[in-house]
Amino acid sequence: MISEPELVGGGGFERPEVLTEAPRPPGPPRTRRPWLWALGGAVVASAVWGGGLYAYERREPAGPDLGGYKEVDDLCGKAGLVALAEVLGRRGEDGTGLVMDGPALHKRDCSLTFGSPETGYSGNIVYTLHKVTDPGPEFEAWGKHYELTTPIDGVGEKALFDGRGGEGGELRVLDGQVEIELSVSRQYVTDENGEPVQETEPMDLSGIEVPMTQDVLALLAELKK
Repeated sequence: MISEPELVGGGGFERPEVLTEAPRPPGPPRTRRPWLWALGGAVVASAVWGGGLYAYERREPAGPDLGGYKEVDDLCGKAGLVALAEVLGRRGEDGTGLVMDGPALHKRDCSLTFGSPETGYSGNIVYTLHKVTDPGPEFEAWGKHYELTTPIDGVGEKALFDGRGGEGGELRVLDGQVEIELSVSRQYVTDENGEPVQETEPMDLSGIEVPMTQDVLALLAELKK
């Protein structure tokens, strides 16, 4: 009878060797999924862009300081011209000429007479409010163009005048964004051949810039009310 080896030797079964898998090497560190990062960045960018758009939509250009000057509908009503009336005679009928309204420019024109409508003096006022650009750099250039050679102190920032050879006077004033032009001249009525048939009696207009300046100062004050 064949005995089992394990029993003969008395050693019993040897415990079989257990084979195990080698430990896995550590993997790379886990990172957040790229689409999550991209989504987060897009949300932030969207919020920033949206906030900027909101601020842009609410932001309005400040524009230049108008110095309190306002738009007017009735320039003739604002211009009293009391000082000129005392020199040239009672102020006559008013007339409205050039009218301009826009986002950059507001302009009014007023024509009138002093004394007799037939033999008195004519006058004209132009009020220009520059709402965007600075009229300063061009003011003196226009003054030279119109041959206004005499500076006048004490009215606006700058003022230029010319007596028109004793025929009247023209005063141009700059004050910030505002320009005022005031002119006075003799009236002439001519026939079909251009020959004068009626004209204003000559008057000594030396010093006419004084009442003109007084009236412009009063007008500038009225234009801020």
